[in-house]
Amino acid sequence: MDKNKGKSHEPRKKPPARHFDPYGKRETTERGAQTAEDDGRIEGRNAVLEALRAGVIIDKVFIAKGETDAALGHIAALAREAGAVVVDTDRRKLDFMSATHAHQGVIAMASAANYVTVKDIVDRANAAGEDLMIILCDEISDPHNLGAIIRTCEAVGAHGVVITKRRSAGLSATVAKASSGAVYHLPIARVTNMTATIAELKKLGVWIFGASADSQLPMWQANFKGSVAIVIGSEGTGISRLVSENCDFNVCIPMYGKMGSLNASVSAAVLMYEAVRQRNL
Repeated sequence: MDKNKGKSHEPRKKPPARHFDPYGKRETTERGAQTAEDDGRIEGRNAVLEALRAGVIIDKVFIAKGETDAALGHIAALAREAGAVVVDTDRRKLDFMSATHAHQGVIAMASAANYVTVKDIVDRANAAGEDLMIILCDEISDPHNLGAIIRTCEAVGAHGVVITKRRSAGLSATVAKASSGAVYHLPIARVTNMTATIAELKKLGVWIFGASADSQLPMWQANFKGSVAIVIGSEGTGISRLVSENCDFNVCIPMYGKMGSLNASVSAAVLMYEAVRQRNL
């Protein structure tokens, strides 16, 4: 039975307005731009260590699995302290990733832009006196998909995007390019637990809509007015079970051809524009 059947909602109470500049944290250093390669890749122990010390925004650090070298341990500790995700990686994969073929057991990916908090995104909507519209990306791993979603979010006037730390693309140079630079105009938060983030948004009066091909609720029968979050699942498996169960509504995009689903970024764009259509009526 579709858990959304017969459900409707009135807009949740709008949170009180606060004034906050979410872009204050999004400055990137000139030295950082010079340190990173064009694709955001930094290779070698000294290069990664100096990038961390210089305050370059590092998204992920890949370290050779099984290495007990103290220098690599120190790099891993500094990276975690800076908020980067540290991934134990097979050395053969590092060899494949390496452009210099001299990675010395460590490759870092510099972020194209800094992250903000979910609260910053909420405060941005409040400061503008607008109902929140936020997009939650549940483990979107393809950087081109993530970039396209961010580009559409900026185009429709959404207030921000939330991505997960694990099993998700970060704000790499590829994402920045795919977004046509939208990453520099739209606040993007990165969280450890999407379910916990949904719970916090609900407390603020936000209705949560999950994109699900299995839902029997067409998107145009959903009510996207008020403060809303739209959840887009991963390319292969869609929204995770726990995240889906915590959505207020799961909605589908009706399909009339032989294909059963759309690309994640296309699905996101269709849902966002349906939300904008309703909100602007």
